[in-house]
This record gives sequence, C-alpha cells and structure tokens, in this order.
Amino acid sequence: MTRVTVWNEYRHEQTDAKVREVYPEGIHGQLASFLKEADMEVKTATLDEPEHGLTEEVLKDTDVLIWWGHVAHNEVSDEIVERVHRHVLRGMGLVVLHSAHMSKIFIKLMGTSCDLKWREANERERLWVMDPSHPIAEGIGEYIELEQEEMYGAHFDVPAPDELIFVGWFEGGNVFPSGSTYRRGNGKIFYFQPGHETHPTYYHPDIQKVIINGVRWCEPVKRDYPVYGHSEALEKISKKN
Repeated sequence: MTRVTVWNEYRHEQTDAKVREVYPEGIHGQLASFLKEADMEVKTATLDEPEHGLTEEVLKDTDVLIWWGHVAHNEVSDEIVERVHRHVLRGMGLVVLHSAHMSKIFIKLMGTSCDLKWREANERERLWVMDPSHPIAEGIGEYIELEQEEMYGAHFDVPAPDELIFVGWFEGGNVFPSGSTYRRGNGKIFYFQPGHETHPTYYHPDIQKVIINGVRWCEPVKRDYPVYGHSEALEKISKKN
C-alpha cells in the first residue's frame, strides 16, 4: 500500500471564511479523503506542527509527499527543507500542487526562480492532455474542463521538464505547462497547476484522478541510493609504464 503524507501550510482555511467554506477540513483533509478512497495509507502534516509535521520518522515512512503552500513559504524551516530534499534524492516521490511552485523545496529542486504570471479572474481553464500514453493521464479524456481557476501563465521559470503531460489554456488567452515531471537523484517529482484555494478544484473527479495517478507514478523505485566518492577497483589494474 502506498504511504502518502499530505502537507499543507493550513493558513487560508483558518483566516479566510470563503476558503473555509470550500475546504472545511482543510485542503489537506480533502486531498487525504480521496487518496484514502484510492486505497492509500494517508497521513497529514501542517506548518504549525512541531518540525512542520515532517519529522525524520514521518519522512522515513512516506513513499510520496504532497505539498500545498501559498502565503507562508518563508516560514518553512530551512532545516526541514534540507531534510525533505535529502529524502527526495534518496527516492521519496514529491507531488507539488498549485502555488507550491514557490515553495522552498520546489525552488531548491529546480534551481530556478519558479516564477510565473498569474491573475485571479474566476476564468475557465481547459487542461489539454499532451502525452496520452503517460500513466498520469490514464483515465482522462482529451482535456479537463474547469469552470473557474486562478490563471497561471507562461513563462514558467523552471527547467525544461522530463515530460510535459498537460498544457492549460485559460479563458483570458494565457497558456501554461500545467502538468510536468522531473527526476532528481532517485526521486520523481510531479508538478500539477490547478488548485486555487477559493475554488472547489480538488472535488473535481478528473483532478482527483490525476493526483492519484501522479502519486502512483511518483512511488519510489526499490533500490539503494548510489554510493559516491572514492571507489576501489572492481578488477585488477595492470601496471602501466
């Protein structure tokens, strides 16, 4: 059974009545609910817990970490970012959702600003499937239609992805690489753009399906982390003049 930890800064839900109305159990609670229905072992963690809920023990027991953040990126401890980074390199999967593109951990893994254009105009978004053969797109039609979403627009300052799975088109004319994958060390990363806190995006069946698929794709490959540094010869080396 896949072991998932859903991390959410959990600030909007406590301070904004509109967000609390959409996600009464928190964004992390809604994400956890459909992941559990998909027969995954799920726990949640939030910013204000000790060590942000991401202790060494929690991460050791996590196959895939989901990250949602927005207004409190700078409050995340650098020590915890280093800890998560180490676990990703050693094989833990990471699913980065919506405004977590500006999280410390995603910026560290990408090595760029991860910035973009944005607009809150309650506009329609159509997410086109660019790679229908990819496991993350399994069970999805040609596109996903969202009645309202926050616009994220190109240019997205990230490295060229290993795989581009979705491209989002917005009613106002912008486009965005809305679903993409990366590999870092032994770990796999999936960034997925939809999920503004005032819209019920995470109740949409296709969005749920993509996140479930993304978690499964990010599951670790069962192998040891490579050993680096000085290496003894495997074979006898003949002496050269």
